[in-house]
Amino acid sequence: METTSTPTHCPYCALQCGMTVTPLPRGGVEVTERPDFPVNRGALCGKGRTAAEVLSSAVRLTSPLVRSGDALVPASWDEALDRIAAGLSSARAGYGPDAVGVFGGGGLTNEKAYALGKFARVVLGTSQIDYNGRFCMSSAAAAGLKAFGLDRGLPFPLEDIPKTGCVILVGSNLAETMPPSLRFFRELRENGGTLIVVDPRRTRTAEQADLHLAPRPGTDLALALGLLHLVVAEGRTDEEYIRERTTGWEEARAAAMAHWPEHVERITGVSVPQLREAVRMFCAPEAAMVLTARGPEQQSKGTDTVGAWINLCLATGRAGRPLSGYGCLTGQGNGQGGREHGQKADQLPGYRKLDDPAARRHVAEVWGVDPDSLPGPGRSAYELLDALGTDIRALLLMGSNPVVSAPRAAHIEGRLRSLDFLAVADVVLSETAALADVVLPVTQWAEETGTTTSLEGRVLLRRRAVTAPEGIRGDLEVLHGLAARLGVEKGFPTDAEEVFTELRRASAGGPADYSGITYDRLAAENGVFWPCPEDEAGVHPGTPRLFLDRFATGDGRARFVAVTHRGLAEEPDDEYPLVLTTGRVVSQYQSGAQTRRVAELNAAAPGPFVELHPRLAARLGAADGDPVAVVSRRGRAVAPARVTTAIRPDTVFMPFHWPGEGRANTLTNPALDPTSRMPEFKACAVRVEAVRP
Repeated sequence: METTSTPTHCPYCALQCGMTVTPLPRGGVEVTERPDFPVNRGALCGKGRTAAEVLSSAVRLTSPLVRSGDALVPASWDEALDRIAAGLSSARAGYGPDAVGVFGGGGLTNEKAYALGKFARVVLGTSQIDYNGRFCMSSAAAAGLKAFGLDRGLPFPLEDIPKTGCVILVGSNLAETMPPSLRFFRELRENGGTLIVVDPRRTRTAEQADLHLAPRPGTDLALALGLLHLVVAEGRTDEEYIRERTTGWEEARAAAMAHWPEHVERITGVSVPQLREAVRMFCAPEAAMVLTARGPEQQSKGTDTVGAWINLCLATGRAGRPLSGYGCLTGQGNGQGGREHGQKADQLPGYRKLDDPAARRHVAEVWGVDPDSLPGPGRSAYELLDALGTDIRALLLMGSNPVVSAPRAAHIEGRLRSLDFLAVADVVLSETAALADVVLPVTQWAEETGTTTSLEGRVLLRRRAVTAPEGIRGDLEVLHGLAARLGVEKGFPTDAEEVFTELRRASAGGPADYSGITYDRLAAENGVFWPCPEDEAGVHPGTPRLFLDRFATGDGRARFVAVTHRGLAEEPDDEYPLVLTTGRVVSQYQSGAQTRRVAELNAAAPGPFVELHPRLAARLGAADGDPVAVVSRRGRAVAPARVTTAIRPDTVFMPFHWPGEGRANTLTNPALDPTSRMPEFKACAVRVEAVRP
């Protein structure tokens, strides 16, 4: 048997590392390094290296399933699709189009995200669509739009990081969440630059830092304001840059000056000498960057928090200049592209706004529908899930597992159970799929062609490398089949390149303009950075670096936004005296639906744990490995103690990859950011109890 090796990309995080996939003559698939891709240069983490194991029929769905009583039983594709069409139609007929919800995922390709948004608005006529990427970087997106007029995770390639002078990395443990990226920060230090890490835990990433700031969870906003105060007080602002390239400085400066160093020390626990040293390190070199991740973003004030870090960049002239700027480290594999092309509640393809009449007209013309037929903006992700079983009676869910990943997860599990009808399309029988009335087995990364957009804004081509097992179909085929059953015979092709060609037209002229990108270019150029408009005078090169000439605002200036510190939505008290923060570990990914099915990864990270300081453990009488219970106002989770001095004494940490009694998101607070509608995953009040035999 002749084997063919196919260059493609990893299915997991937003680095979208390059890899080569080869079917083996005796069965199975081999994943090997791909040194030609500049982001990872061949390096793969354990998740990427073992990604092919989830392709095995032994761990995945291979037949549609339909509910019969309390059980899910195999069914034909026709029966499964007929049931879904009937379930969605029944809810729509009985309660109106907004009684049908659609929930997507940040791992769906651009083509799938585009088709899913079109399906919701054209076929179902519902406004009730959002996706789990809302839980990823929506606060950073909202802050970027306010400040720069455009949201792209990184406005520069990762290769710029080693060449800058200082990086402040806020709330990211990238040594575990995206290990191949750590190389860029090591090279930064080797080149004489400095790394400041902001994290309440001394993580593997913090261990690499020249300076580690460990604020109390939920106080990143005060920290950023305190640093800006010192920048002003020490005369380190770039007045010429502020005057020529920004607006709103007077109001932002006044807000920052209310956060003097001693006040910020009391709020955050970060000492005044450390604050001063951070300012010195950040301002000393000619170029510097601030990068944020979920730590500051997954807060009920996440948009303001990111805005404060952007203000620090603007005040020091470190945005829209070579080797400088603010960026967000997107988490999910297509978290960037997934929110650009229509599966977000308020957006149309090309990052157009759904309430913009011109945007509606443009996209409606591409789709061949009346602009007035398109519904308006709908509920955000948590609000959509919270409305299940009441306002929303039927749900189509693709590529997400909210039973594990949503905040206040026990409540959301109850809302899912209360639906009249639930259909799930997924690779595996996730905890959410197990609740469904119909489950569809769909293809995954190596079995299909499609595009994703990395954290750099680099559009990439994932190539089909292997044939899916018999009985499995692609998501585009699913939407095609459902659209036909619901009376829309055309407009939902099953070929990914055909869908991408339409996406290019729909995005043309929008903020995220893909119209100059083709599959041939993606294959030849190792990806293309958007915006990349179609250029009649020649081939547009794409835009690796944004804002060097002007920002994407009406006047070309970046906007300071005046913000002030406020506390957590749920502060500790006598009953719940500690703060819980959550995150990931290196050998699992997101809700763990796929990685928990890989033996090597499970051996490295077999289950949940509670990280707590020795002083807290001593008060509880708990030793390392003893079961402890973490209790919040929303529920109780039990997991083994992991005693370490790497965490603050007033803070506990749990990873969120597991269901069952150790489910961290049973505890988390769904309090929402007023702008981004991001839940406050990263900080809630808890108490910890020893579990006695």
